Amino acid sequence: MGVVLASGSPRRLELIKMMGIEDFKVIPDACEELTPSSLPPAQTVCEIALQKAKNVSQSCGSDDLIIAADTLVYLDGRPLGKPDSPASAEAMLKELSGKRHTVYTGVVLLKGDTHISGAEKTDVFFREISDSEISQYVRTGEPMDKAGSYGAQGRGAVFIERIEGDFFNVMGLPLCRLSKMLREFDLR
Repeated sequence: MGVVLASGSPRRLELIKMMGIEDFKVIPDACEELTPSSLPPAQTVCEIALQKAKNVSQSCGSDDLIIAADTLVYLDGRPLGKPDSPASAEAMLKELSGKRHTVYTGVVLLKGDTHISGAEKTDVFFREISDSEISQYVRTGEPMDKAGSYGAQGRGAVFIERIEGDFFNVMGLPLCRLSKMLREFDLR
């Protein structure tokens, strides 16, 4: 059985290696994600992760185990995706300033016609962030490829007062949940 990471995220690649999985292929999903609007957050991220896994499975063998994930940030029940411009990154960070938001990551393991999925939820509490701090941070470019416009593993960490839940979930891959799911496919 080959292992395939259906993601181009350097953070997810790093986290998979950190788990001790070293022999795997990386095949990012090149298709545009369709975000279901009527589902609750946990189901939404699982559904998007399943889309990614199915798309990538077309380039894999039937014996390959595909790992796919999707992360969304929710503020007051509203999803915040990745920013499409520096101005939208600044606007998102201003919205998050001084507030609690929730990060959901859906994880899917797909092998042939069999899949399992699960979602992790983590609450993140931001301190108040000044406009000049936000501008400086956005100029680094770090927020541009991240849900919610920040990276907890990078410079954005200075905005976080506390986290309730799985830290790695905020990075985009809940390791504890994934390790439990991998056992169902006899991968330890």
